[in-house]
Amino acid sequence: MTPPPALPAAVLWDMDGTLVDSEPYWIEAETDLVRDHGGRWTHEDGLALVGNPLLVSGRMLVERSGIDLAPEQVVEALVARMAERLRTDAPFRPGARELLLACAAAGVPNALVTMSYAVLADAVVETLPAGTFATVVTGDAVTHGKPHPEPYLLAARRLGVEPAACVAVEDSVPGVASATAAGCRVVAVPVHVPVPAAPGLSRVTDLRTLSVDALADVLAGRTIDDVDDAVPTHS
Repeated sequence: MTPPPALPAAVLWDMDGTLVDSEPYWIEAETDLVRDHGGRWTHEDGLALVGNPLLVSGRMLVERSGIDLAPEQVVEALVARMAERLRTDAPFRPGARELLLACAAAGVPNALVTMSYAVLADAVVETLPAGTFATVVTGDAVTHGKPHPEPYLLAARRLGVEPAACVAVEDSVPGVASATAAGCRVVAVPVHVPVPAAPGLSRVTDLRTLSVDALADVLAGRTIDDVDDAVPTHS
């Protein structure tokens, strides 16, 4: 009888768009900020920032909107707006809480690997049972953000595990690139922006289709893909 595949040494989670559907919050905050400073911002402009380090997004926002703020000022204003919103209403993706808790119950540590800053990650983590995440890596804790592998390498190092023994859960092209470059197996859950099919990349339309055993299958190299690229992602 063939033994079941080994469980991941850890599951490494992106936050915005993956764990919580906060991308609409970001776009709303960007739109309000740009409007307050006399610029123009569209939904498509907001989607172009998904998955980027915050300072990269700040620079892009200034370039696209033409507002008279430094990228650092943009980031500071957006983070303040987002922290207030997430503390009162963290919109978890369907199935996210359940899978997080199932991993923890199975003895598989979770790590949060986000390009959001610590104040935003803390606002989300505080809504979960203590110990849900074994470590948290944020955008203000790394030198190189996604798509560089540093965030995922740092999470694995903190947990004392090999990246190749981990499964990362992401929703964006930069996030998938970061986790893949670090050596992790990756499950993409595209929501607001498409993530193209790629060799070895698993893609699902809904976290509720995943389980701890399914993540073990992904680690063993069994690719899952139920995403129809002909169907636009929902916004």
